[in-house]
Parts: sequence; C-alpha cells; structure tokens
Amino acid sequence: MQFDLITIFPEILDSYVDKGMIRIAQEKKLITYKPHNLRDWAVDKHGSVDDKPYGGGPGQVMLVEPIYKALKKISKKGKQKTKVVLLSAKGKPWTQQKAKQYSKLDQVIFVCPRYEGHDERITKFIDEEIRVGDYVLTGGELGAAIIMDSVTRLIPGVLGKHESLDEESHSTPGFMEYPQYTRPEVFSYKKKNKKTGKFDKKNLKVPPILLSGHHKNINEWRQEKSNSV
Repeated sequence: MQFDLITIFPEILDSYVDKGMIRIAQEKKLITYKPHNLRDWAVDKHGSVDDKPYGGGPGQVMLVEPIYKALKKISKKGKQKTKVVLLSAKGKPWTQQKAKQYSKLDQVIFVCPRYEGHDERITKFIDEEIRVGDYVLTGGELGAAIIMDSVTRLIPGVLGKHESLDEESHSTPGFMEYPQYTRPEVFSYKKKNKKTGKFDKKNLKVPPILLSGHHKNINEWRQEKSNSV
C-alpha cells in the first residue's frame, strides 16, 4: 500500500515513520510513504497556497488550485484502489471498522489543511472527510499519522501474529479487550498514608484465575471482563 501526504511541512512525520512498526512495514515493502510539498503546486512564484477568506474573517484559507493540481499528479485512481482523505474537524469519525476497509486499498492520499481551514471546493476532489476526534488540531498531519498507523497494523504480514487482531479492542463494534497481566505475579510499592504520614506497603496481584492453568475458566473470565469494560 502507498500512503501519500500532501502538506506544507513534508518532513513533519519523518521521525515517526522511521520508527517501529511503520519502519518495519516499509522495510518489508508492505507499505510506502511519500510526503509531498504542497508548495510545489503553488499559484505563484512566492509559493502561495493560501489566501484571505471571501466575506472577511480571521486567518488564511487553503487554496483549491494547488491541492487539485497535486491530486492530479499523485492519484492512481483508475489503475488502483485509491482513497483521497481530507483531514477535517467536521469530517466523519475515524473508526476501527474504517481502518479495516482502508487496509484493503492500494493507495491512501492525505490532504492536510493548515491555517483557518480549506476552500470548501476542495471537497469536490476528495473521497472522504475524516476527523480523528472531537477536537481541533493545528493541521491534518497528526490525524494522517493516526490513520496510517491504524491501517498499517491490519495489513497482513506487518504484525508478527495477525490472529492477535481478532480479540483486541474495537475488533468488533463495542468490544473492549480483557485486561492483560504479566510478570511479576505480585508488584509491591509504597504509598503514603494520609492519616499517619507513613508509607504503607501495597501489593498488586495478578488475578488468581490467570494462574490456575484452567483454560476454560480463563476464557470465561476474559469474556466476562471484555463485556464489563
């Protein structure tokens, strides 16, 4: 799969895509990541990609023309399964189910606005307007990183054990994964007693059921905890 990022800061995600799972996926040639400088398609010699909004108001608005030109150059629609995503605070919410759908694509192009937003005519050239939460960011790049991460891990061959995806949170709508524990069996720490001022020893123990070796009971416990989260 190819991820394309249209942005005025083409190096903004470099440190992220060069680490961990995203780096490994690139080394395995399961994904490619290509940032594109929107100013390469600027409307003038000054590299302009934004202007004042019609009707007045604060800030600058991203121009439609540079983004249109960039998409014409980058998009492989017609040859591959491609989605063009506009990151926007008023877009549809990003979900695990969408991540599964996107993991079957060949190309995802992220359009990352800045400033006060974008010329609304840009939406004529995108497939989906997406938000990653009910809050506002200064740019779309962080949202693009979240989407890219959640999609990449679903591509076969990226994670060591693909079957581990079956029982994780949001694998089906409303499902939350059961609590996990590992060594030590008892974790001890000290907490200050507000009444005495002394530090009391506290122990956090692994639930006994997980140490029982009784797989049927363990599975029932996990099911119960998944439903109660």
